[in-house]
Amino acid sequence: MLIGTVQFAPRYGQPEANRAHVAALIADVSADLLVLPELFTSGYFFQSTADAQAWAEPVPGGASCTWLSEQARTTGTTFVAGLPERGPEGTLFNSAVIVPPEGSITCYRKIHLYNEEKLHFGPGTQPPPVVELTARDGTPYRLGLMICFDWFYPEVARSLALRGADIIAHPSNLVRKNCPRAMPIRALENRVFAVTANRYGSESNGETSLTFIGQSQVCAPDGELLCRAPHVGDSVDLVEISPADARSKRVTVHNDLWEDRAPATYTP
Repeated sequence: MLIGTVQFAPRYGQPEANRAHVAALIADVSADLLVLPELFTSGYFFQSTADAQAWAEPVPGGASCTWLSEQARTTGTTFVAGLPERGPEGTLFNSAVIVPPEGSITCYRKIHLYNEEKLHFGPGTQPPPVVELTARDGTPYRLGLMICFDWFYPEVARSLALRGADIIAHPSNLVRKNCPRAMPIRALENRVFAVTANRYGSESNGETSLTFIGQSQVCAPDGELLCRAPHVGDSVDLVEISPADARSKRVTVHNDLWEDRAPATYTP
Protein backbone atom coordinates (compact mmCIF):
# COMPACT_ATOMS: atom_id res chain seq x y z
CA MET A 1 0.00 0.00 0.00
CA LEU A 2 1.07 3.60 -0.64
CA ILE A 3 1.24 5.94 2.34
CA GLY A 4 2.59 9.43 2.78
CA THR A 5 2.73 12.87 4.35
CA VAL A 6 1.45 16.27 3.25
CA GLN A 7 3.65 19.13 4.46
CA PHE A 8 2.73 22.80 4.04
CA ALA A 9 2.49 26.08 5.97
CA PRO A 10 -1.12 26.73 7.01
CA ARG A 11 -2.33 30.32 6.87
CA TYR A 12 -3.40 31.57 10.27
CA GLY A 13 -7.16 31.73 10.58
CA GLN A 14 -7.92 30.84 6.96
CA PRO A 15 -9.55 27.38 6.94
CA GLU A 16 -10.95 27.66 3.42
CA ALA A 17 -7.60 28.75 1.98
CA ASN A 18 -5.82 25.93 3.82
CA ARG A 19 -8.23 23.29 2.55
CA ALA A 20 -7.85 24.66 -0.98
CA HIS A 21 -4.06 24.59 -0.70
CA VAL A 22 -4.08 20.95 0.39
CA ALA A 23 -6.47 20.10 -2.44
CA ALA A 24 -4.02 21.60 -4.94
CA LEU A 25 -1.08 19.72 -3.42
CA ILE A 26 -2.79 16.33 -3.65
CA ALA A 27 -4.65 16.86 -6.92
CA ASP A 28 -2.52 14.34 -8.79
CA VAL A 29 -1.75 12.03 -5.85
CA SER A 30 -3.15 8.52 -5.63
CA ALA A 31 -2.42 7.00 -2.21
CA ASP A 32 -4.01 4.67 0.31
CA LEU A 33 -3.19 6.86 3.32
CA LEU A 34 -2.25 10.54 3.57
CA VAL A 35 -1.44 12.26 6.87
CA LEU A 36 -1.82 16.05 7.17
CA PRO A 37 -0.39 18.28 9.92
CA GLU A 38 -1.89 19.08 13.31
CA LEU A 39 -4.39 21.99 13.22
CA PHE A 40 -4.04 22.13 9.44
CA THR A 41 -7.17 24.24 9.02
CA SER A 42 -6.43 27.05 11.47
CA GLY A 43 -2.73 27.48 12.09
CA TYR A 44 -1.24 26.77 15.48
CA PHE A 45 -0.06 29.70 17.63
CA PHE A 46 -3.36 31.23 18.66
CA GLN A 47 -3.31 34.89 19.61
CA SER A 48 -6.36 34.33 21.83
CA THR A 49 -8.81 31.66 22.87
CA ALA A 50 -11.40 33.66 20.94
CA ASP A 51 -9.43 32.92 17.76
CA ALA A 52 -9.36 29.22 18.57
CA GLN A 53 -13.10 29.33 19.26
CA ALA A 54 -13.79 31.12 15.98
CA TRP A 55 -12.09 28.45 13.88
CA ALA A 56 -13.07 25.40 15.91
CA GLU A 57 -15.54 23.00 14.30
CA PRO A 58 -17.82 20.20 15.44
CA VAL A 59 -16.65 16.67 14.68
CA PRO A 60 -18.28 15.29 12.64
CA GLY A 61 -20.41 17.77 10.75
CA GLY A 62 -18.01 20.69 10.47
CA ALA A 63 -16.77 22.13 7.20
CA SER A 64 -13.39 20.41 7.39
CA CYS A 65 -14.75 16.95 8.19
CA THR A 66 -17.23 17.36 5.34
CA TRP A 67 -14.40 18.36 3.01
CA LEU A 68 -12.16 15.49 4.14
CA SER A 69 -15.01 13.02 3.65
CA GLU A 70 -15.57 14.26 0.12
CA GLN A 71 -11.84 14.04 -0.65
CA ALA A 72 -11.72 10.50 0.73
CA ARG A 73 -14.80 9.41 -1.18
CA THR A 74 -13.64 10.80 -4.54
CA THR A 75 -9.98 9.76 -4.30
CA GLY A 76 -10.20 6.46 -2.42
CA THR A 77 -7.64 7.76 0.07
CA THR A 78 -7.89 7.56 3.85
CA PHE A 79 -7.01 10.94 5.38
CA VAL A 80 -5.69 11.75 8.83
CA ALA A 81 -5.75 15.45 9.73
CA GLY A 82 -5.64 17.73 12.75
CA LEU A 83 -8.13 20.51 13.46
CA PRO A 84 -9.50 22.53 16.39
CA GLU A 85 -12.65 20.83 17.63
CA ARG A 86 -15.59 22.47 19.39
CA GLY A 87 -16.96 19.85 21.76
CA PRO A 88 -20.66 19.45 22.59
CA GLU A 89 -20.26 21.42 25.83
CA GLY A 90 -18.29 24.17 24.10
CA THR A 91 -14.90 22.93 25.30
CA LEU A 92 -12.17 23.25 22.68
CA PHE A 93 -9.94 20.31 21.84
CA ASN A 94 -6.82 19.90 19.72
CA SER A 95 -8.15 16.96 17.74
CA ALA A 96 -7.35 14.76 14.77
CA VAL A 97 -9.62 12.64 12.64
CA ILE A 98 -9.30 9.46 10.60
CA VAL A 99 -11.49 9.72 7.50
CA PRO A 100 -11.63 6.65 5.21
CA PRO A 101 -13.42 6.51 1.84
CA GLU A 102 -16.44 4.65 3.23
CA GLY A 103 -17.41 7.70 5.25
CA SER A 104 -16.90 6.88 8.93
CA ILE A 105 -15.01 9.45 11.02
CA THR A 106 -12.90 8.56 14.06
CA CYS A 107 -11.83 11.44 16.31
CA TYR A 108 -9.00 11.63 18.85
CA ARG A 109 -8.60 14.53 21.27
CA LYS A 110 -4.95 15.22 22.10
CA ILE A 111 -4.06 14.09 25.61
CA HIS A 112 -0.63 15.69 26.07
CA LEU A 113 -1.05 19.40 25.37
CA TYR A 114 2.12 21.35 24.66
CA ASN A 115 2.96 24.69 26.24
CA GLU A 116 0.35 27.39 25.43
CA GLU A 117 -2.07 24.83 24.01
CA LYS A 118 -3.13 24.47 27.66
CA LEU A 119 -4.45 28.05 27.56
CA HIS A 120 -6.96 27.23 24.82
CA PHE A 121 -7.72 23.50 24.78
CA GLY A 122 -8.96 20.90 27.21
CA PRO A 123 -7.01 17.60 27.31
CA GLY A 124 -8.48 14.49 25.81
CA THR A 125 -9.54 11.79 28.26
CA GLN A 126 -10.05 8.81 25.95
CA PRO A 127 -7.33 6.42 24.71
CA PRO A 128 -5.95 7.13 21.24
CA PRO A 129 -7.85 5.01 18.70
CA VAL A 130 -6.82 2.04 16.60
CA VAL A 131 -9.00 1.60 13.51
CA GLU A 132 -9.23 -1.38 11.15
CA LEU A 133 -9.01 -0.24 7.52
CA THR A 134 -8.49 -1.66 4.04
CA ALA A 135 -6.15 -0.44 1.33
CA ARG A 136 -7.27 -0.10 -2.29
CA ASP A 137 -5.99 -3.56 -3.17
CA GLY A 138 -7.89 -5.16 -0.29
CA THR A 139 -4.95 -5.31 2.12
CA PRO A 140 -6.21 -4.98 5.70
CA TYR A 141 -4.30 -2.82 8.14
CA ARG A 142 -4.73 -1.28 11.57
CA LEU A 143 -4.13 2.44 11.98
CA GLY A 144 -3.33 4.10 15.30
CA LEU A 145 -3.41 7.84 15.92
CA MET A 146 -1.54 10.26 18.15
CA ILE A 147 -0.89 14.01 17.91
CA CYS A 148 2.41 15.90 18.02
CA PHE A 149 3.67 16.14 21.66
CA ASP A 150 2.22 12.70 22.38
CA TRP A 151 5.53 11.50 20.90
CA PHE A 152 7.29 12.65 24.09
CA TYR A 153 5.42 9.94 26.03
CA PRO A 154 6.53 6.49 24.87
CA GLU A 155 3.48 4.96 26.55
CA VAL A 156 1.26 6.38 23.79
CA ALA A 157 2.99 4.64 20.90
CA ARG A 158 3.42 1.48 22.97
CA SER A 159 -0.27 1.35 23.87
CA LEU A 160 -1.23 1.75 20.21
CA ALA A 161 1.15 -1.03 19.20
CA LEU A 162 -0.08 -3.35 21.95
CA ARG A 163 -3.62 -2.83 20.65
CA GLY A 164 -2.54 -3.98 17.20
CA ALA A 165 -1.61 -0.85 15.24
CA ASP A 166 0.49 -1.58 12.16
CA ILE A 167 0.86 2.12 11.36
CA ILE A 168 0.84 5.11 13.70
CA ALA A 169 -0.32 8.37 12.12
CA HIS A 170 1.20 11.41 13.81
CA PRO A 171 -0.17 14.83 12.71
CA SER A 172 2.21 17.43 14.14
CA ASN A 173 3.27 21.07 14.41
CA LEU A 174 6.79 20.39 15.60
CA VAL A 175 9.12 23.08 16.92
CA ARG A 176 11.43 20.81 18.93
CA LYS A 177 14.29 19.42 16.86
CA ASN A 178 14.44 16.10 18.72
CA CYS A 179 11.20 14.59 17.39
CA PRO A 180 12.54 13.62 13.95
CA ARG A 181 15.29 11.72 15.78
CA ALA A 182 12.89 10.17 18.29
CA MET A 183 10.21 8.82 15.96
CA PRO A 184 12.47 6.18 14.38
CA ILE A 185 13.01 4.92 17.93
CA ARG A 186 9.25 4.85 18.56
CA ALA A 187 8.90 2.81 15.37
CA LEU A 188 11.76 0.49 16.29
CA GLU A 189 10.79 -0.18 19.91
CA ASN A 190 7.23 -1.05 18.83
CA ARG A 191 7.94 -2.61 15.41
CA VAL A 192 5.43 -0.36 13.63
CA PHE A 193 5.39 2.16 10.80
CA ALA A 194 5.25 5.78 12.02
CA VAL A 195 4.00 8.60 9.77
CA THR A 196 4.75 12.11 11.06
CA ALA A 197 3.22 14.97 9.05
CA ASN A 198 4.61 18.34 10.13
CA ARG A 199 4.28 21.93 8.92
CA TYR A 200 6.90 24.59 8.26
CA GLY A 201 7.01 28.38 8.54
CA SER A 202 6.66 30.75 11.50
CA GLU A 203 3.77 32.14 13.55
CA SER A 204 3.49 34.76 16.28
CA ASN A 205 0.94 35.09 19.05
CA GLY A 206 1.69 38.81 19.23
CA GLU A 207 4.38 38.43 21.89
CA THR A 208 6.63 35.55 20.83
CA SER A 209 7.17 33.56 17.66
CA LEU A 210 7.48 29.88 16.82
CA THR A 211 9.33 28.38 13.87
CA PHE A 212 8.19 24.95 12.73
CA ILE A 213 10.84 22.48 11.59
CA GLY A 214 9.21 20.61 8.68
CA GLN A 215 10.93 17.26 8.09
CA SER A 216 7.74 15.22 7.75
CA GLN A 217 8.78 11.58 7.61
CA VAL A 218 7.84 7.92 7.44
CA CYS A 219 9.72 5.39 9.58
CA ALA A 220 9.80 1.61 9.18
CA PRO A 221 9.41 -1.04 11.90
CA ASP A 222 13.19 -1.53 11.94
CA GLY A 223 13.71 2.18 12.67
CA GLU A 224 14.85 3.02 9.15
CA LEU A 225 13.82 6.35 7.64
CA LEU A 226 11.83 5.64 4.47
CA CYS A 227 11.35 9.28 3.43
CA ARG A 228 11.78 12.76 4.89
CA ALA A 229 10.64 16.16 3.63
CA PRO A 230 12.88 19.25 3.79
CA HIS A 231 12.91 21.74 6.67
CA VAL A 232 11.05 24.27 4.53
CA GLY A 233 8.69 23.88 1.60
CA ASP A 234 5.51 22.21 0.49
CA SER A 235 6.03 18.48 0.06
CA VAL A 236 3.97 15.37 -0.58
CA ASP A 237 6.15 12.33 0.12
CA LEU A 238 4.97 8.80 -0.61
CA VAL A 239 6.37 5.36 0.13
CA GLU A 240 5.20 1.83 -0.63
CA ILE A 241 4.91 -0.42 2.43
CA SER A 242 3.53 -3.78 3.48
CA PRO A 243 1.57 -3.48 6.78
CA ALA A 244 2.37 -7.13 7.48
CA ASP A 245 5.99 -6.09 8.12
CA ALA A 246 4.79 -4.57 11.40
CA ARG A 247 3.22 -7.78 12.68
CA SER A 248 6.29 -9.80 13.52
CA LYS A 249 7.65 -8.69 16.87
CA ARG A 250 10.58 -11.09 16.78
CA VAL A 251 13.96 -9.48 17.44
CA THR A 252 16.12 -12.62 17.47
CA VAL A 253 15.45 -16.36 17.26
CA HIS A 254 15.08 -16.30 21.04
CA ASN A 255 13.46 -12.89 21.56
CA ASP A 256 9.96 -11.73 20.79
CA LEU A 257 9.20 -8.12 21.68
CA TRP A 258 5.75 -8.87 23.08
CA GLU A 259 6.36 -12.31 24.57
CA ASP A 260 9.39 -11.07 26.52
CA ARG A 261 7.62 -8.14 28.14
CA ALA A 262 7.50 -8.28 31.95
CA PRO A 263 4.90 -5.66 32.96
CA ALA A 264 4.88 -6.79 36.60
CA THR A 265 8.47 -5.55 36.94
CA TYR A 266 7.81 -2.12 35.41
CA THR A 267 6.39 -0.45 38.51
CA PRO A 268 7.70 3.09 39.24
